[in-house]
Parts: sequence; structure tokens; C-alpha cells
Amino acid sequence: MSRPTPRHRRSRTAFAFGLPLALAAGGALGYGFLAPGAQPRAAAATAVPAWATATADGFASVNALGQNGTYGGRGGEIVTVKTLADLEKYATAEKPYIIVVAAAITMDPVGKEIKVRSDKTIIGSGTSGQIVGGGFFLGPGVHNVIIRNLTIRDAYQGVWNDKEHDYDGIQMDGAHHVWIDHNDIRHMADGLIDSRKDTTYLTVSWNRLGQENKAFGIGWTKNTTADITIHHNWIRETEQRNPSTDNVAHAHLYNNYLQDEPGTAIRASYGNYARGRTNMLLENSYFEGLANPVIKDGTATLVQRGNVFSGTGGRNESGGTGAAWDPKRFYGYTLDKAADVPSVVTSGAGPRGSLGTTATARAAATTLTVAKDGSGQYTTVQAAVNAVPANNPSRVVIAVKPGTYRETVKVPANKPHVTIQGTGASRKDTLIVYNNAAGTRKPDGSGTYGTGGSATVAVEADDFQARNLSISNDFDEGAHQDIAQQAVALRTAADKVFLDGIIVSGDQDTLLLDTAAKDRLGRVYLTNSYVTGNVDFVFGRATAVLDKSVITLKKRWDGTSAGYVTAPSTAAGRKGFLIVNSSVTGSVSDRSFYLGRPWHAGGDATLDPQTTVRNTSLSAAIRTAPWTDMSGFSWKDDRFAEYRNTGAGAGAAGPDRPQLTDAQAADQEIADWLGDWKPTAS
Repeated sequence: MSRPTPRHRRSRTAFAFGLPLALAAGGALGYGFLAPGAQPRAAAATAVPAWATATADGFASVNALGQNGTYGGRGGEIVTVKTLADLEKYATAEKPYIIVVAAAITMDPVGKEIKVRSDKTIIGSGTSGQIVGGGFFLGPGVHNVIIRNLTIRDAYQGVWNDKEHDYDGIQMDGAHHVWIDHNDIRHMADGLIDSRKDTTYLTVSWNRLGQENKAFGIGWTKNTTADITIHHNWIRETEQRNPSTDNVAHAHLYNNYLQDEPGTAIRASYGNYARGRTNMLLENSYFEGLANPVIKDGTATLVQRGNVFSGTGGRNESGGTGAAWDPKRFYGYTLDKAADVPSVVTSGAGPRGSLGTTATARAAATTLTVAKDGSGQYTTVQAAVNAVPANNPSRVVIAVKPGTYRETVKVPANKPHVTIQGTGASRKDTLIVYNNAAGTRKPDGSGTYGTGGSATVAVEADDFQARNLSISNDFDEGAHQDIAQQAVALRTAADKVFLDGIIVSGDQDTLLLDTAAKDRLGRVYLTNSYVTGNVDFVFGRATAVLDKSVITLKKRWDGTSAGYVTAPSTAAGRKGFLIVNSSVTGSVSDRSFYLGRPWHAGGDATLDPQTTVRNTSLSAAIRTAPWTDMSGFSWKDDRFAEYRNTGAGAGAAGPDRPQLTDAQAADQEIADWLGDWKPTAS
């Protein structure tokens, strides 16, 4: 059934159309909402935060049906809830409310759906607002409702295609003017979102939908009256209704990321589906790995523009007899490039640490969570790195839950300001490990990895940090004596790399501290950490400080004791390696290890390798003449020295053991290595 165009009038309210939520610099929500136990206050009594006055984009912004856009509980009291009783009290009240959910609230009984009334904003406090075991229901005539920044999860009853339990995350029957934005909805019993029975003027944006048979169903009506905008959602680990859009007059889908995530048992049967007499415009979305990414009924109209299909197969359809339409008749919006959608959406969708109304920090979530058991946003560290958008302007913390992650990880140069942090009680609780060696052949047959390519974790982005975790290369030298043995655990080729409270372990060439190029500065500060290896296991051309750390010497694969701690490849005029306030020890034979030797990479005679070891405890494993030559280059022609070391491996000054004078040592402090950079945990 058609209706006249004039009922659509562009709202006169200023909206940030097509823009994601901004991330406030502080990270914590600056909501100004009530402390637990305090009495509600009128929002007008104080400066109202921007998130409380935020209004929808898309069709939810259109003036129609007596409603001027969608603004939720704006103008009502701001209340904070931590219990089911309080949430239900305010969500079902007649008056407008802005309801801040500041805890994980468990539904009782399981599957309960709170019957939300009109003029409500329900918003999570940072990432702590969670609805567990149930969701929300918006019945006929309910309007002007905003649901944002929540995690709605875990009503699943153990049956994958559940016909018995209609436990949805959000169900709407005949509602209008609803904005569902920046939520994480997963693992429910029937569907994640159901928009039914002529629900209209709906915008669904920037949500993560996953771990479910049915993601997002639209329809259950013979009428063709609904207008719906669906943009910047990440739909993955779902089998059907991604969404399934039945009898929708105007369905505008753009910049969504549909992913059939590899390594899971869940396979999507189709992607976007235009059913009945739906008239769908599908723009600049990204489909990855799906069978039948875009399908339509013979009665539907579907127009595609600018979409990307990667690894898809089966039906990919468009066409129909319906009239073409332009969303800009109804509202303004801005398209992201389809190629950018995976990084933009995976980093921007879901609950935020804080909410705003500008696009300044579209770049990334404050924290991305990795967990092997699926309880985080990602199951691999690399997937989280991939979610960081190119050229992100601010810090992104990848929080890795305890477990062993057997994978290689690369942080490319265009993703600065990344922190990878273990969340366990000990740095041993979280391990990233792999076993490539220089001589390991690549799976594609293109050759071997080489030394640098063998790294378990490779960091090429400036301002990188790692803490409270272990990084290892467990290549078995004894079992592979036929190939090159170098096997790097961690490679850095960037500036301002801060490694704090980590364990780096391997055998030959464990820790490669490099620069992006010979003429580029690459500073590294490693502190409160452990480094284990045997041959040249701290090496490269970076300007690097190893401070307050333990360097553990390890026997070779055949049980012999022989090795070298450092192999600097420093450019002339630059600082090399400084080991300070540390200890060098290990269960190896006395006088069997050198402190270092000069690595003139590629035979480059212009290099001027440097290692200084000072104020450090040396075990008896260190040779009395602790420096040696390498590949025809004499250590005496380069820069190797000690200062005030202690322990059984320390020794007096002599021709084979140069010591700095006090004056020389004054110019070889940590600050001399790091310059204007003062590493700070963030």
C-alpha cells in the first residue's frame, strides 16, 4: 500500500548525519549522571551533556506521524540504574527519562523483555551497561525511543534454531521513531533485533550483531509502509536474517560489514535479503566470505551501488520493477568508501567508552578485547589489530585475556598508537607464540620467511606499547637442522616503542630491534622485562634501552653453552644498545657467553655498532673478554664498553674490556638514548 510523499518532511533539527560516535579524550564517560543512591534531578537543572541531547540520523530523524525526529528522553530526568527493578521502573514510566545503565543487569525470568514506553533514552555507562538474559520490547504506537551503547546478551537456551523461546535482544511491533545505536547484541534465543508489524522511521547504526542464528528480521506484515535506515553495522557469526527485509517501502542499507568469520562453525546462508515488495537501496557495504551475499524475491526491487564482495559466492542479485528513490529526499548522509568499511566498522561499532556528537575520533574504540573463548570482541590478536583503522589519531588498547594465542601478529606502519596488553594477573598468563624460522618455507611457495619475516610479533607502527604478556618463538632447532635457524619472537621497526613488563623468549635472534630504514630513528625502551635467548638474541639497528630487566642466557639446542647477547647494527652518529640497571644470568656454563659483537648488516662498513652495558649484574657466564669480532669486522673499531657492572662476570678495565670514565658515562644515560621522548604508559 502506497502513501503520499508529503508525509516525509526533513527535520529542521541539526543532525550529524552519517557520522559515528566520537570518543572523548578522557576514555571514561563524562556523563554527569547520578551517583548510586542519589535522587534523580531534572536535566534542565545543570549543563546537559551532549550525549543526552543526541538525536538520530537516517529515517529516525524524519518528521512524520506527529513526531519530530527521534530524541528519546531529552528534557526528562537523567537517572542511573544498576538493578532490574529500577531499569523496569523508569523504562515503563509515562514520563520522559534518560536512563543510564551502569551495571550488568540480569533479567528474571530469563527471556524477559522490558516493555519500553515512549520518550526514553536507554544508554550504557561506558562499556559497563549490560542486559543479560533478556532484552526490550517496543509495542504498537511506542515512539521516540533511543537504545544506545549497551551490551545485550546471553538469552540462548541451547537450541540453535530455537522455535520455542522468543527471546530477542530488541523486538519492535508497530513502533516508530526508534534509534538503535552502538550496541553489542549477541547470543540470544531467537533473534537479535526484530522489527515487525509496520515498525517504521527506524535507524539501526554502528551495532555489533553476532553469535546468533537470526541476526535482524524485518517485516511480519502485508503492508509496504515502513521506512528503515541500516548503516555501519558489523554482522558476523550469524546464519540468516542479515537482515531479511520484508515489505519495506524504503530500505536504505549502507556501509555495513557482513562477515562470515573464518574458524567458526557458523556459516551464513545468505547476506542481505529483499523480500516481498521491499524497495532496497544497498550502498558501499562490504561482504566477506558469504555465500549468497545479496538476494531478492521476484517481487522486490533492489539497487546496488559501490559494494565490495570478497571471497563470496552464489547469488548476488539486483533489479526489480519498483521506482528508484534517493535517500537524500528524506535525510542527509555521507558514505564511507566501501574498501574502508571493515576497518571503520570493526573499530567504531559497539559500545564506546564515551559518547559525543562529532566525528573527530571516528578512528577507534578505546579498548578492543581479545579472548580465545569468544568472550571478547575478537578471538585473535591479529583480528583486533586489523580492526584498528588506518592512521588512527589516538591510543587504541588491545586487551588480551589470558590464554595461548598461536598466531603471528603484525602491526603495520599505518596503525600507530596501539597498545597490546595482557589482562592476566601475570605476564605469563597471556602468550603469543609461533614457530617460523628464517628458513621456514612460506605456505604460498614464494620462498622462505627470512630472519625479519620469521617474527611472531612484528611492530612497524610508531608509538607502540606492549605490557603484561609473553611473546615467544618456539621453533625447534634440533628438529630442523637443515634450514636457517634464526627465529625471531619480537621485531620492532618503529620509533617510540615502549615494552613494559613483558617476556620475550626464543633461541637465536630472539629480539630484533630495528628501524624502518637506515636513515630513520627508531627508539625502543624495554623495562621490567625478561629477554631469553642464546645467539645474537638482542640485535638490530635501533636506539634501544634495556632497563631494569633480566637477560637470561639459554643453552643451544644440543645442550652446549655458547652465544652472544647483543649484535648491534647501529648507523654512524646514532646510539645503539644500552643495557642498564639489569642482570645477565642463566643456567649455562661459566665464561661461555659474549656480551656482544658488531653486526655490519650486508657487509656495510659505514655502520658503527654500539652496545654499552652499565650498572648491571653479570653472572659468571660472561667471558672475561666479553666482546668479539663478527664477519671480518673487529669489535675494537666500533663502540663497545662497560661501566660499573657487578657480579661474578664483571671485570676490571683492560685492552679487551674497555670501561667508560665517569665523564663518558655521564653522556651515556637513558635520557641520552631517548632524547625528547619520555615513555609513559597509556
